[in-house]
Formats: sequence, C-alpha cells, structure tokens
Amino acid sequence: MKVAILGMGLIGGSAALDLKGRGFASEIIGVGRSVANTAKALELGLADRMVSKEEALKDADVVILAVPVNILVDELKYTLDHIKPGAVVTDMGSTKSKMVEAVADYPNRGRYVASHPMAGTEFSGPTAAFSGLFDGKVSIICDKGASDVDAVATVERLYKTLGMKILYMDARSHDLHAAYVSHVSHITSFVLGATVLEKEKSEKAILSMAGGGFESTVRLAKSSPEMWSQIFEQNAENIIEVLDTYISKMTDFRDKIRDKDFESLRNFMAEANEIKRILK
Repeated sequence: MKVAILGMGLIGGSAALDLKGRGFASEIIGVGRSVANTAKALELGLADRMVSKEEALKDADVVILAVPVNILVDELKYTLDHIKPGAVVTDMGSTKSKMVEAVADYPNRGRYVASHPMAGTEFSGPTAAFSGLFDGKVSIICDKGASDVDAVATVERLYKTLGMKILYMDARSHDLHAAYVSHVSHITSFVLGATVLEKEKSEKAILSMAGGGFESTVRLAKSSPEMWSQIFEQNAENIIEVLDTYISKMTDFRDKIRDKDFESLRNFMAEANEIKRILK
C-alpha cells in the first residue's frame, strides 16, 4: 500500500516512520511544505521519495493530510478532487467541525475519514519526528457514518498500526472536548510563560528556581505559535466557553487566598484531586 503524507513535520514524519516500519505501507510518498523541509525529510529517511502534491495523489492508496489547520479545508477539497479511484483520505488536524462541514456534500466525501490522533510534543518540523509518538495514545474518528465502510476500516487499521486506541464521536463534540482537554492546556502554558517572562527579569533566577512543576506546566509554551494560533481561531467558540469557566475558577481561587479562606481553598484543591481517578 502506497501512503502519501502531505506535511512531513512532527505528526506526518512520525506517522511515516511507523507506518513503513510496522508494515502498513510499502512506500511512503512525502510532500513537503518548503524546500528546506523536503530536503530534511529525505535526509532523515522519513519518506522513500519526496514529490509534488500532484504526483503523490496520483500514486497513493492512502493520503494523510498533516498540514496546518488553516489550509486543511482547501487541501482536503483538492485531494478529494485528485485521488485515484478507491483511495482513502484522512487528516490529522486538531479541529474537525469546519472540515466535515466544508465537504458535507462534496464529491468523493465517502473516501474521507475525519480523524485526530491525540499525540504531539512541543517541538515541530521534520527533525522532531520520532518512532513511537502515537503508541498508547487515543485517536478520534469523527462522523464515521459519513464515510465509506472500507475507508473507515483502512483508517482504523492505520491507527492500530500506530499503536493507538480509537474512539468515535461527532465533529462538534470532538471540538468541544478538545478545547477542554487539549487546547486550554496550551493556553494556560502560553499565559504562564508570558507572566513569568514579564515579572521575572532574571533569566538566571528562572533557570535555577524553576523546578519540575514549573517546567512541566510551562513546557507547552514552547509549542509553535503559528500552529496554535490557527487552532485557536478554528475552535474559537468552544475555547471562549472553556476560558470563561477557567477564569471563573481562577478568580475563585484568588479570592479564597485574598480572603484567607484557606479551609475552602483546601476543599477546592481536594475536589480537583479527583482527577487522579481518571489520570493515573
């Protein structure tokens, strides 16, 4: 099976390594987003060959779109227009509603399976790709009923090859849950990083006093602003809802400290501790 991957960064490159290494793909056909990324992907052995988008779509049995969300819709439409008969298309974007709405009545819609592998790091580009990124993580397949049965089966096998568990939900529910579970974590990290940089002018103090707690909390602030600003734009309505709740909780926390109501503060944190039942 020939697999074309448009976008050979962290996500696309990591998928390429394991789909080829674990026998799902007989050949990985890569499409880079820049001359530099194309050369680096070849140098790192992420793809068997790097070609134009047109050539990749002509040959591929499976097409994976691993490009920024602000161009995903256009890339999806172009891909559905140019795949060979019977080919399967999926994407790995962090938002889904705009994707499925844009192609709801589109020719070849059944060949598209909307998906989101919940995996990543704070790094980006071909050099960030590594084998095992997806192992043990969850992938969401959205609006399964709108896709052809064989296309869904192929994408399910793809994610199982990557070592992922698969969940199913509609696109709108996905975007809401992603805002709460994934997107707000990045927002919190960006804001904390900005707060520390504004108030703590001593880089030496930041480096020497930043323990594991701070480092793990602010790690995501190293993520790509270009990529995440696009995700926030795509999922703005849900993110506003999440932020309103988050700010309300943060204000309540501050007020308990200001009012020296430390018993209530302890109870607040004890309730938050219940997350241990879910995340072990």
